[in-house]
Amino acid sequence: MGGKNKQRTKGNLRPSSSGRAAELLAKERGTVPGFIGFGTSQSDLGYVPAIQGAEEIDSLVDADFRMVLRKLSKRDITTKLKAMQEFGTMCKEREAEVVKGVLPYWPRIYCKISLDHDRRVREATQQSFEQLILKVKKHLAPYLKSIMGYWLIAQCDTYSPAASAAKVAFEKAFPSSKQPEALAFCKDETLSVLQDHLLKETPDTLSDPQTVPEEEREAKFFRILTCSLLALKKLLSMLPKKEMHSLEEKLMSLLSQNKFWKYSKHSVPQVRSAFFELASALCQYLPELLKTEAPRVCPAVLLGIDDSDAVVCPALWEAVLYVIATIEDCWSHVNAKKGVLPKLWAVLREGGRGLATVIYPNLLPFFSKVPPGIAEPKLEYFRTFFSSIIQGLSSERAIASPSESSAIIIAFMECLRFAILQKIDEEDNQRQIHQMLIYDQLIPLTDAVLKEPRLQNGPLFYQIAETLSSWEAKAELSNDDSTDEVFQKLLSNFWDHLLKKCVLHVDKLDADEKLLFAISGMLEILQNPKSATKPNNRKSLKIRFTDEDQSERNTENGKLTEVRNSDSEIQADLQHSSLLRKEPLENLVCNLAELSIVYVNEQKSEQHLKFLSALLNSFSSNRVFQVLLEQGNDGSSAQAESQKETKAHRESPSVQFLYMNLITWLKEDWRKDTHFLVDILYSVLNCCNSNDERKIILDDLTKACSSTTKLYLVSDWLKGDTLGERLVMLADDLCHLGLKPIAAPSESSSSERWTLLSLVLSQHIKNESLIGETFVERIIDKLQAALSKAKDLSEAGNSELSVSFICDVASSFFSSVKGCLLMPSSEDLLLTIFQLCAQKQDATHLTDLLVCKLKHTWMSGVHSLAHQLRSMQKQSTFLQKSALWVKNQIQSSSLDVKSLQVLISAVSDLLSKLMEADGQSGYLVGAYIEHVTPSKAEWAKLQESLSTEWMHKPLLEGRLSMNCEPLGSCVKLCGTTKLPGHLCTSALLSKLVLLVLENGLVRGNDDAERKKMDNIIAELLYSLQWIEELENPPDLLLEYLHMLEEMHITYEKFTTLSNTTSLQQTIFDKSEEHGRLWSLTMAKVIRAENTVSCEMKQLFKTTEGFVPLTEGKLHTLQCLSPFLIEEEKNELVFHCVAKLMMCTQTELSSTDGAFGCLSILNSCLDDRSIDCDHLLPGILKIIMSWKNDNEDSFLFSCNLKETSAQLLGFNIEMMRYLPLLLKYSTAPLADTEWDFIMCSMLAWLETTTENHSLYHVPLVQIFACVSCDLASALSAYFEAASPEATDNLPVNLISEWKEFFSEGIHNLLLPLLVKVTGETKNASEGSFQNSVLTSLGEALTYISKDQLLNHKLPAKFVAGQKTNLPDKLQTLLNTLSPLLLFRARPVQISVYHMLHKLMPELPKFDDEDLKSYGDEEEELALSPPAALMSVLATQELLLENILECIPVGEFAVIQPLSDEFCLVLGYLLTWKLTLAFFKAASSQLRVLYSQYLRRIKSLNKLLYHLFRLMPENPVFSGPTSDVPNKDTKTFFTEELHLDVKGTGVLSSQIPHLACSVYHITLKDLPAMVRLWWNSCEKRVFNVVDKFTSKYVSSVLSSQEISSVQNSTQLFNGITVKARSAAREVIATYSVDDIFIELIIQLPSNYPLGSITVESGKRVGVAVQQWRNWMLQLSTYLTHQNGSIMEGLSLWKNNVDKRFEGIEDCMICFSVIHGSNYSLPKKACRTCKKKFHSACLYKWFTSSNKSTCPLCRETFF
Repeated sequence: MGGKNKQRTKGNLRPSSSGRAAELLAKERGTVPGFIGFGTSQSDLGYVPAIQGAEEIDSLVDADFRMVLRKLSKRDITTKLKAMQEFGTMCKEREAEVVKGVLPYWPRIYCKISLDHDRRVREATQQSFEQLILKVKKHLAPYLKSIMGYWLIAQCDTYSPAASAAKVAFEKAFPSSKQPEALAFCKDETLSVLQDHLLKETPDTLSDPQTVPEEEREAKFFRILTCSLLALKKLLSMLPKKEMHSLEEKLMSLLSQNKFWKYSKHSVPQVRSAFFELASALCQYLPELLKTEAPRVCPAVLLGIDDSDAVVCPALWEAVLYVIATIEDCWSHVNAKKGVLPKLWAVLREGGRGLATVIYPNLLPFFSKVPPGIAEPKLEYFRTFFSSIIQGLSSERAIASPSESSAIIIAFMECLRFAILQKIDEEDNQRQIHQMLIYDQLIPLTDAVLKEPRLQNGPLFYQIAETLSSWEAKAELSNDDSTDEVFQKLLSNFWDHLLKKCVLHVDKLDADEKLLFAISGMLEILQNPKSATKPNNRKSLKIRFTDEDQSERNTENGKLTEVRNSDSEIQADLQHSSLLRKEPLENLVCNLAELSIVYVNEQKSEQHLKFLSALLNSFSSNRVFQVLLEQGNDGSSAQAESQKETKAHRESPSVQFLYMNLITWLKEDWRKDTHFLVDILYSVLNCCNSNDERKIILDDLTKACSSTTKLYLVSDWLKGDTLGERLVMLADDLCHLGLKPIAAPSESSSSERWTLLSLVLSQHIKNESLIGETFVERIIDKLQAALSKAKDLSEAGNSELSVSFICDVASSFFSSVKGCLLMPSSEDLLLTIFQLCAQKQDATHLTDLLVCKLKHTWMSGVHSLAHQLRSMQKQSTFLQKSALWVKNQIQSSSLDVKSLQVLISAVSDLLSKLMEADGQSGYLVGAYIEHVTPSKAEWAKLQESLSTEWMHKPLLEGRLSMNCEPLGSCVKLCGTTKLPGHLCTSALLSKLVLLVLENGLVRGNDDAERKKMDNIIAELLYSLQWIEELENPPDLLLEYLHMLEEMHITYEKFTTLSNTTSLQQTIFDKSEEHGRLWSLTMAKVIRAENTVSCEMKQLFKTTEGFVPLTEGKLHTLQCLSPFLIEEEKNELVFHCVAKLMMCTQTELSSTDGAFGCLSILNSCLDDRSIDCDHLLPGILKIIMSWKNDNEDSFLFSCNLKETSAQLLGFNIEMMRYLPLLLKYSTAPLADTEWDFIMCSMLAWLETTTENHSLYHVPLVQIFACVSCDLASALSAYFEAASPEATDNLPVNLISEWKEFFSEGIHNLLLPLLVKVTGETKNASEGSFQNSVLTSLGEALTYISKDQLLNHKLPAKFVAGQKTNLPDKLQTLLNTLSPLLLFRARPVQISVYHMLHKLMPELPKFDDEDLKSYGDEEEELALSPPAALMSVLATQELLLENILECIPVGEFAVIQPLSDEFCLVLGYLLTWKLTLAFFKAASSQLRVLYSQYLRRIKSLNKLLYHLFRLMPENPVFSGPTSDVPNKDTKTFFTEELHLDVKGTGVLSSQIPHLACSVYHITLKDLPAMVRLWWNSCEKRVFNVVDKFTSKYVSSVLSSQEISSVQNSTQLFNGITVKARSAAREVIATYSVDDIFIELIIQLPSNYPLGSITVESGKRVGVAVQQWRNWMLQLSTYLTHQNGSIMEGLSLWKNNVDKRFEGIEDCMICFSVIHGSNYSLPKKACRTCKKKFHSACLYKWFTSSNKSTCPLCRETFF
């Protein structure tokens, strides 16, 4: 609240302090008042003492700990949580002694905070406690008793992470053996805490009602109740036995309270659950004590038996079982028939209310403990009990959950077995009960399960089988008490009733098929439960009845879930299963089979036949078949006779059944499904008496195909039209299935039909197909047609299946049928599959899996085909068609990179397969490649279709010379998405060539083959050279190059596989013939191989080779020249010079004349490695003679519209020659020669400026570039000329140059720049523009300041622009500044260089203006040049969009020459200019400019942007200065050279420029940067500090110190010394007898940190005055934007003025104002004191008064 800075009342010397108040209180009373919390006991009222005799507490509790402990008492959850985590960390990290000091205060805090409402706080508390325990170990012992109760409660926390953390802490404190002892030690205290919580506490005593909302109070109270009950249970379970007795009396008081027992009916389920758990524990550990409390326990537990809460139920049932087991007379305390059982029945009828898995397993123990008195009358009791269970099973919830229904069924069966084992005295009564249990309970339950499909897979049938086994075992034992009779009766009852029920279901015409299957499944399980798999394999608890014998026990314990795999084992089991089971079961089956066959024979009932099949599957015995025969054949006598016959042949009834019935059924063709008939056949075979019998049957069935005669009988049918047509129709249907959206179930049926089709095509007998050849062809045609539509199919969405099936059929056909692939239709099918695989998946819409399958299919097809072709020597249409298709694909320019890649892969695979088959002959492979390769004319066409954009770069760089307009396609490449045909063709064919070479199929002597291959590789190199020559190749082409690398289609790969001499020769021949790109390709190969062959040198060795000079030869020589040695070059130059001398006027511009010779000369001279200086002036003389004879050939100041390309080319070569002459000629030139050079240059420049509308014509554009380059070369020559060189020049040459020629150049070029940039807003539209602008910009960088100021540009002013500049200068700024926004680097850089020359001239105009202002009261601000500022505003807006998403401090990578690059470049250059302007201004102006910059926040934006544009590690990698230096070079230590031609690495240009701008900003505007830095958020603050300290501060400090050392500024009376090592400047000031020494220390993060000023010696100055001066110097150095020397001079002026008698301003206590450097001038009329006007202005605005600061009178 700012209280510390307020004016104090008189006499009150110190601020208030709560600490001191506590100290005074302690002195008065001797103690500190306790901190009262809402704790459990109010006796221990000590909190962390604030001061308690300060000495003691300081020795005990560490200050940090005290702080944390205080925070723990705060109410805010986050504060508490953080404090607790901090406490844990401190416990871990501090020494044990320090931590022990906390122990006395810990129990109270722990007891309170471990019950906190927030679970995260509780968890953190336990984790911190663990750390405390680990540190203090046994020293915790004295405090255990006060903690233990809460610790136990924490271990039972309802939030499990907190509970487990508490348990971990407990285990860390006590090993498991010691835990009971520890609890015994604290048991009394623990018990009293728990009893308090259970009996005394309320929501309002545990939390403060005033601050905690009611809902939260209650939640906390209920949680603590639950935890306390559970903690008591834990205490009971962990205490040693001997301690139990001492607990009893304590617990008596708890158990005698009614409040305790009411928890059984508590509204919160967690509390009830905990209560029942405690009740179980009491029964377990203190049964005697509980028996005394029986009247309360029994009702509390047993009457809650219908509690249906999922949380409570498990604990409740455990308690119920404990109570009825522990308290014998428990039933006497409750009314069972009215209070307990009705509730139980209700729960059972509702299927356990969703908790069946919890409740039902407890029913049997409960059932067995109900005493006879309560379960009377037995019959009714049992009826109610079991009926309730059945009713519960029928509830929807129970049926829907398999686990619930299983639990109910198992409980039912267990209780049923128990009920039947009960001894009942009266026999009648027993029979009645047994009948009721079977007839009214078990059979209805079975019936219900059969009818409900969801229950059929449950455990009931297995349980019944198990129960029957136990009854059968008892029935077989002959005892005295006639038990066996009872159980025999029981079994026969069961089977009778079951038979009736089953017959009821089967004896219906419309019997439910599912129900029939359920019955057959049940019978199978009853026959042999071990062979059927049990439904749930989970481990389940088994119940065993005590009077069941040993053998029973063994089967009970056996794993019933085991599946028996071997049939023999099952058979053995069946024989072992008792007769008591076998007979009734077989009777039952026979009855049902008899019923079924009647329905089958009379009503043709399908479901009965399926049922019969299922029955026979499990019960295939002769008896059953016998019954079936009797029932099925009691018809006519004829049948009976046939029966006899068959009997004679085959005794077995099952076989008779096969011939009498099954065969008839199989013949019925209305059946859709015949699976089950096959199953019956297996049942018949299973029943046969011997293997022989089985063999006879199977032979009978398969004879049709085994003997040739029988095959002969059916072959006509197989080859006949009917079957053939059917199969063709089938194929047609199947192929069209994919188009229709079909339902899922038909998949399996269609797959069978596909299999049939596959068999028809692939099964052969004696090399003949089963069906007619024509039909095979037609089927294949259908498949091929369907596949070619696969694309449309997949768009309809269902092609997957049909394509997949066609693949299967085709692949089995290809692989199994010899000669199949020579059928036209199958070759077409193969082609279609190949085409699908050779196209991109986007086009075919096929999945990866399908493509894989298709590929496998065509590969196997080609494999078969190749082998067939080799053996038969026939031509293959597939190979021809596929080659043609591939050829069309690659030449059509319709592929993108991915499509090309897929196509190349497919063709490579095809070739590999052909190679495998070909062996060494290579016949097929050669033919295939031959088919794909274009003819000579086609290659030429492909080359022509490549865009001519490539020419631009070599023409501009002078590597090629042309004197005709280039032919070929002028397509713009920037937007293309498809690859040119030439690239595709060369890539694919090269891959094939490399494959052939890898496999060594070409032998050395095969010259024709070798030539073809060289041709293909040459074309690939041509393609690559084309891409290389493009200035900005689009992404598509870069992707293409990447693909070639990936697929290893490279020249390097070729060189490893083959000798390249003949390839070089091929390329050389093409170069000599065609020139152009072929010549560049040749140069590339020579560079790679590093040798020039003799054939190439023949070209210029002899004059014959040289003549006539064609374009091809010219280009070849130009590209060869860099690789020639000096003698060879000299030879070439002599040839050229000789030819030049003999040139006639007509030959000047022809290739074979002067143009060609000059071109070769220029190429040879270009890399200064020849010694022919003496020839150069001679050539100039020849050129001059041409001008004299034929001036028309020289394009001086003329319109180029009609000019021929030949003349343009000739002039370009002359212009190229002149700079080379200047560069290399050593002989001095004559006056006339200089005149010729200069005048020609200006005349050519005039031509350039007049024809700027023709720059789109390539040669005109080159003309413009070369003419500007010539101007640049001359400017550079004169600028760099040394005095010795100038002596050799003609007398007036230099002055002529400066006054006339240089002026002329810039008067032409400056308006040209404005004109060209005005016409094209964006130079990236045409790179030609860019090249002209580059040369033009380069020439303009040589313009002088005076020439700029005397420009001849049209006037340009902006409305509303504030300016003090003269009109001419303002026009220049308004014209050039916007060009910083131009999207072309050359323009931006050249404009920057021009404006940079102007910047120092501008501030003086503001200075003059400033004098007219006088002293205004408000703070002034002046804008830097308005033209620059408006450009800056535009750039800021655009840059914000690009960079705002990048966090400050992260490096933003800018792609060179992108739009963003130009924008950022322009922005940084504008700032560089602004800073140069700032540096040139006087200190007073700087203040005003910085004020303006601060107001518009531009500098802040710049600094944020710089920290996105400077790299994190600004290491300089380019060429550095020669001075060896150990330090690493960074962008801050190395100078940045901004050349228009951009010789440096472009990618590092923006980062270097950004670093340069940051460096200048720090140097010239340190105060503003410091201001910005201090206002940054913490992350940015640290980033800036770290970066500046690491890379910039050292550079700036050393510059600052060295500038002080080298300072030429001499002060009167002040001496300055610098110590660079200590980064110090020492200033000594002496005047008269006063002597002052000041030490100025630079910080390590200079200039961000403040500069410190320390005092050295001083003589004759008062302390106060001295302090003021120190402060002033410090202020000047911190707040002024300048160097240390400027700050010192300001300070000296101030001190001098003081000695001159001028008084300080009484507001800022300084003579000279800190920012605007004015003197105090405004005087108060009353007290006559003078003040600075700026200070007064601030005083009035901040105090809202207009009174004098000293005398408080109104200031006028």
